[in-house]
Amino acid sequence: MRLFAVGVSHRTAPVELRETVDFARRGLPLALEALRERRLAREAVVLSTCNRAEIYVAADSEAAAESCGRFIGEFNGVDWKTLEPHVVVYRGPEAAGHLFRVAAGLDSLVVGEPQILGQVKNAFTAASEFKSTGALTHRLFTTAFSVGKRVRSETGLGEGAVSVSYAAIALARKIFGRLKGLNVLILGAGEMAALTGTHLRAQEVGQLTIASRTLASAEALAAELSGQAIPWSSLAQALPAADIVVTATGSPEPVLTRARVEEAMRPRRGRALFIIDIAVPRDVDPEAGSLDQVFLYNIDDLQTIVKENLARRTTEVQRAESIVREEVDRFRAWMQSRDVVPTVVALRQQFETIRKAELQRLEPKLASLSPDARARVDEVTHLIVEKLLLTPTEQLKAADDEATALAYSDALNRLFKLHKKEDE
Repeated sequence: MRLFAVGVSHRTAPVELRETVDFARRGLPLALEALRERRLAREAVVLSTCNRAEIYVAADSEAAAESCGRFIGEFNGVDWKTLEPHVVVYRGPEAAGHLFRVAAGLDSLVVGEPQILGQVKNAFTAASEFKSTGALTHRLFTTAFSVGKRVRSETGLGEGAVSVSYAAIALARKIFGRLKGLNVLILGAGEMAALTGTHLRAQEVGQLTIASRTLASAEALAAELSGQAIPWSSLAQALPAADIVVTATGSPEPVLTRARVEEAMRPRRGRALFIIDIAVPRDVDPEAGSLDQVFLYNIDDLQTIVKENLARRTTEVQRAESIVREEVDRFRAWMQSRDVVPTVVALRQQFETIRKAELQRLEPKLASLSPDARARVDEVTHLIVEKLLLTPTEQLKAADDEATALAYSDALNRLFKLHKKEDE
C-alpha cells in the first residue's frame, strides 16, 4: 500500500487559484463520494482550508498520485493545465512529514496559528464518518494529532501574536481576561477591520456593532460577522456602550478626539475601554490614551509586539521541526514493518510448506530411520531453510526508505508468488 499527499497550498498556488479548488464550497462528503466512485484509492481524507486543498490517500499504485491531482481540478471545474504546475505530491514518510508540519502549524501562513489542528481533525472526522479511512490513514492522522499536541505543549510555537489582528486580541485578553460577552464597536468596514472583527467574533464576544461613513459597507460587514450596522451619525450613542473599539476608517483626520472619548467615558462609571487603532493615519487622538481606564494601542504598538514574537518563535520553530522529524522516523519504521512483515511471514510459510512437503514425499525412504535420526533430518532441513531466508529477511528489514522496501517486497512476492492473483 502506498501513501500520498496531493494538493495545493499557499506555498504553491496564488489565492486566485486556491479559491477555485475549495472543496468546502460543495462539502467534503460530496468530494469523498466522488473519490469513491472513481476508485482512485483505498483510503482517502480531504483537507480543505482557506490556504490549502489536499488529499491524503492510501493506494495500490503510483498512478493514484496524478489521478488524485487531476481529481482536484475535475471536481472543482479547473482545467488540469492550469492546475498542474501548482500541484505538489508527497510520498510515503514525506507525506507523513508534510501532514505533521501542517498539524503543528509549521506550514501555516502564520506559523504557529492554532486553528489548523482543529481543521485537520475535522477533515479526518468527516472521512471517518464517510468510512473512507483505513489502517494507514488512521495511523497517519492520529499521529498527526499527537504531533500537533506535542508541539503546543513542548514548545512555545503557539505563544504570542504574530499578526496585527492577533496582537490586538492578545492585548484585549490581558486587560479583560475572557472576552466572552463584551460589546465591540468597529469603525470602518475594510479588510483590517473585518479581520480583527473575525478574530473577536471567535472569542465569543457579545454585541458586535459596525459603523462606517458608507452605511452599505457597514451592513455588508455586519452580515459577515453576524453583527449590527449603525449609521455614522449614531457613533456618539454607541461609544459609551462599547467595551472594545476597533478603528480602521482611512480618515485623514482623527475620528475619535480626546474630548469625544472623554465624553463617552462619563456614563461608564470607571468601566475600562480598550481602543485598537489600526488605521494609518491614526483614527484616535493619542491624548485619548491618557484618560483614566482608557487603553489605547495603535498599529505601531501592535507591530512591535508582532516583531518580538516572530523573533522569539525562531528557536521554537527549530524545536518543533525536531519533534516532527522524530515522529516521521517512527512513522517510517511503522510503515516499513507494515509493508515487509507480511512478505517475510509469507516467504517463511512458503519455504516451510515446501520443506514439509518434501519430507512427506520422502517418507518411504525415511521410514527405516530411527526416531532420533528422523528428528535430526527434520532439524537439519529446518536449519537449511532458516539460513536460506536469513539474508533476504535481513535485507528486507534493513531497507532505509519506503521505495526500496516496497521494491524488495514486490520482487519477492512476484518471484515466489506469495499472494493470490486478486491481491497482486
